[in-house]
Amino acid sequence: MPSQNPDYNTSTKAIKKEVNYLGREFSSIRNNLIEFAKSYFPKTYNDFNESDPGMMFIEMAAYVGDLLNFYVDNQYRETLLHSAEEKKNIFKIAQSYGYKPKLSTPATAICDLSVEVPAIQVGDTFQANLDYAPVVDADSTFQSTNGTIFRLLDDINFKASSSLDMMDIEISQTSGTEPTHFRLTKKAQVKSGKKETQSFTFGNSVKFDKIILNNNNVIDIVSCTDTGGDKWYEVPFLAQDTVFKSVENTTLNSPDLSQYSKESPFLLQLVKTSKRFTKYIRSDGKTELRFGAGISNNADEEIIPNPDNVGSSLGTGLSKLDESFDPSNFLKTQTYGLAPSNTTLTITYTYGGDIKDNAATNTITELDEVNFTIDDSGLVAQSVTDMKASLSVTNPTPATGGSSGETAEDVRQNALAYFNSQNRAVTKEDYIIRTYSLPQKYGNIAKTYIVQDEQLESFTNLIMRDGKIVQNKGTSTIPNPLALNMYLLGYDANGKLVTLNRAVKENLKTYLSQYRLMTDAINIKNAYIVNIGVRFSIITQRGYNKNEVLLKCVDEMKKHFDIKKWQIGQPIILSDIAYKLSLVSGVASVVPPVDDNPQKQMVVIENKFQTSSGYSGHVYDIQSATKDGVVYPSLDPCIFEVKYPNIDIQGRVIGDI
Repeated sequence: MPSQNPDYNTSTKAIKKEVNYLGREFSSIRNNLIEFAKSYFPKTYNDFNESDPGMMFIEMAAYVGDLLNFYVDNQYRETLLHSAEEKKNIFKIAQSYGYKPKLSTPATAICDLSVEVPAIQVGDTFQANLDYAPVVDADSTFQSTNGTIFRLLDDINFKASSSLDMMDIEISQTSGTEPTHFRLTKKAQVKSGKKETQSFTFGNSVKFDKIILNNNNVIDIVSCTDTGGDKWYEVPFLAQDTVFKSVENTTLNSPDLSQYSKESPFLLQLVKTSKRFTKYIRSDGKTELRFGAGISNNADEEIIPNPDNVGSSLGTGLSKLDESFDPSNFLKTQTYGLAPSNTTLTITYTYGGDIKDNAATNTITELDEVNFTIDDSGLVAQSVTDMKASLSVTNPTPATGGSSGETAEDVRQNALAYFNSQNRAVTKEDYIIRTYSLPQKYGNIAKTYIVQDEQLESFTNLIMRDGKIVQNKGTSTIPNPLALNMYLLGYDANGKLVTLNRAVKENLKTYLSQYRLMTDAINIKNAYIVNIGVRFSIITQRGYNKNEVLLKCVDEMKKHFDIKKWQIGQPIILSDIAYKLSLVSGVASVVPPVDDNPQKQMVVIENKFQTSSGYSGHVYDIQSATKDGVVYPSLDPCIFEVKYPNIDIQGRVIGDI
């Protein structure tokens, strides 16, 4: 009979042993193991001297426990964005939040792009012959003196000019007193970055296939086209099936809006596409393009049937009532876009970007690869050649913004901020920011004001008359929780406020549709412009030149009423104006003007409304709108504008002390 363990006791063999889970580091685990052995194996092992071999096994177990706890803690820490330390993990988590880290940032600049065209005589005058005016294609490249390549972001059309796309025309060559050539100059936005083209061949469809671009620090994906000439579009995430598309404002593209083509040469359209990809940024500086899961050319309804059509026979003639459907078929649809198959994708992209790309003034002067679009039928070939050779470029302001990219900490903080915004418009401020972020080529929005819409509702008023209750019908307004009224204004070529045309409003509506909540309705309207004049009187200090002091006061008023500082719905506080005048050197005091000032205001504000003089035509009773030294705007959103400061701001010196 085998010998029995002296510690073995049938009465205690089923005792539940207590385990201390609080000690997680080496020393705590070691001490807990010793206490465990003393409690439950007192006769088996009781020599806890450091030199005893048993202590070796206890400390080895403590070592393994400490090591496992370290890795568990570390792995958990690396799954949270706020505590992750490894760059690759920060990049992965940030992109799961929807934020794309910037490996590098390109420099941008506004350049002057010029071409020379022949003159043409029209009656007694000479004009630039715009038949020779080209379109310089987007993606044309220029070079700075230090070798940095800059890419043209948009087409530059020298045939058209508008308040949003100004063109300067000046005589460049003459024959005697008659001009022979004119120089056309437009502003053009450029961005640094080298351009590269790669081709990738795909065989059979692979769900969520991906490719890796060769160069590090990819800035933009310029284009992606397949063998059939179809374009593939970049989207923030594969489930997004709509993209923005820019088209020229022509009769063919929009018969209703083409009348505004001069003021709004481009229209923004929202199109649906199944051919799309998303960009994934790796921590090693490489960029992956990831495609969708759709691997069938059949209609989605044949893969995941529409319940309304099950049993009613689809176009294939199949009722599909007796078929079983695999839930995984969902991934074969175009819900997440198509997977490329049996085609070659040609991808053009730019890469680079760094602080060294920040070029100094007038250093972007060399042509690299420039493409022209011009209908030269009926034109003199040599004149067309001369026009192309005359193209010049320079940057009157420095190229700025280039940097070496985001650090891991930058990515962490930017991802948290991006996640909080959710890339959507919810609050009034969200809508305002999105409105101002509309690309300028689609409209120049200067002022935005948003209020909640109100709707009329019938109500019954109960009134006592002769001791009896009678009904009185009426109406009241209540806030509409699902609609916003957005009031807008733009700038004309001279920086004055103007109302926006319908093409700009449609572009903005299309742009906001990607960010607004599905239940939100946005009513886009024009705000009112109330043109005003300002009159004031001052007493100067003795020893000061009265004319100089008055000119300084007028300049101070021009700064105060600079329209860039004013917003829709902003009141005029007369005491602020008087205070600023009093601070001008040489002003002893500000006194109320004597003429046409029944309320004896320190400063007189007058309404200017004559359309024949260029004013808006909106009449506003400023006297009735003034209370306690404040000129309040109308209930209908409006903005006060001093349109012609040189004549609409009038000051007077009535004496000195």
